[in-house]
Amino acid sequence: MYLHGTSKINAAGHLEIGGCDVKDLAAEFGTPLYIVDEALVRQRAREYVEAFRASGLKFQVAYASKAFCVMAMCAIAEQEDMSLDVVSEGELYTALQAGFPAQRIHFHGNNKTPDEINMALDAGIGCFVVDNFVELHLLNALAADKGMKVNVLLRITPGVEAHTHDYISTGQQDSKFGFDLGNGAAYEALKQAKELANLNVLGVHSHIGSQIFEVEGFRMAVDKVSAFAVQIRNELDMTFQVINLGGGFGIRYTSEDSPLPVAEYVKAITDAIISHFTEAEYPLPEIWVEPGRSIVGDAGTTLYTVGTSKEIPGVRKYVAVDGGMTDNPRPALYQSKYEAVLANRANEPLEETVSVAGKCCESGDMLIWDLDLPKVQTGDLLAVFCTGAYNYAMASNYNRIRKPAVVFVKDGEADLAVKRESLDDIVGNDVLPARLRKASSAQ
Repeated sequence: MYLHGTSKINAAGHLEIGGCDVKDLAAEFGTPLYIVDEALVRQRAREYVEAFRASGLKFQVAYASKAFCVMAMCAIAEQEDMSLDVVSEGELYTALQAGFPAQRIHFHGNNKTPDEINMALDAGIGCFVVDNFVELHLLNALAADKGMKVNVLLRITPGVEAHTHDYISTGQQDSKFGFDLGNGAAYEALKQAKELANLNVLGVHSHIGSQIFEVEGFRMAVDKVSAFAVQIRNELDMTFQVINLGGGFGIRYTSEDSPLPVAEYVKAITDAIISHFTEAEYPLPEIWVEPGRSIVGDAGTTLYTVGTSKEIPGVRKYVAVDGGMTDNPRPALYQSKYEAVLANRANEPLEETVSVAGKCCESGDMLIWDLDLPKVQTGDLLAVFCTGAYNYAMASNYNRIRKPAVVFVKDGEADLAVKRESLDDIVGNDVLPARLRKASSAQ
């Protein structure tokens, strides 16, 4: 059994996280329940900040809030000296409501609306990451309307394909994101940006994928971006102050995954930057990165209560829990794999292999195939590990199922960060037209 962070099995044979017995958490907050190991989140954040400090380069580590965006997480990111990457008005609003400093917010996205851009301009965010020619000119016009000059990075696709799932590879040439480096679009974008009076081009951004377990992809990206920087300096007389190399740093979900220590990723990036730019006699740029999953992924655990079961002799045994694809769509979307334990009987011997099904009315609502557990009983608690990233963030109300609560645990204390949705929340935005009310009353 592989336990992350502060997780351990206590004397009662129960899973304990952040000094809190998960059986007690289930009794107090109900299930499904997202549990966040705050100490591990802070540890991961510090690993990045300390590794970059050791390089001697100027840097910003921006937490990619799309992985998990709630006000409590934004507050921790600020306290750990991180910047923040947002991709929508909702994420921006969450950050601002949490009191996160606007000047440390970077706004991403391939289709920022005028309303979103104006909201970010009014908030005074630190940087826009421009994704396409339409946005380039729209942002300049909206900034001009407000008499502002704004910092921008241009997102480029460097033609580097990370070894990852097809759906989460974003650095290759055929991508919905960014200006392509290979076909000249990136060059043309910088040429146009130079002439736009209300944009201050800091540099470029690239992101080569997610769940990356090696450093060669990052080295290749630095090689391409640094060569491009030299070309732009020589031909357009523009010098990049900032190089943003995105995120994508992998985590361990199962024994099949072998992520590198954070310091190893950072050292590969910073060594490559120093080498390439020094050789080109180019001022060393400030380096930005955007870890999300690797900050919160393994710090999250989802706790479920076991309900029904179904055994098909000679085929498999299904065990159903009180959540599923509504709180974790990743197995259905990406065929993602997870590890789990019976949290209330963690020390008992493994006696059967089961497949964990969700409660949605959907055949594809499966969380884990072929999981070895003690003999499972109705009412048992199942803890699924490494659900901190892209679980709450991608949760839905399919089948009108309520979204779970979120608690942060640390030093034996459990703090509610997101309340469980109520049934009133489910219908809160519904409107029953008057003509339908009349029709109903007449029947």
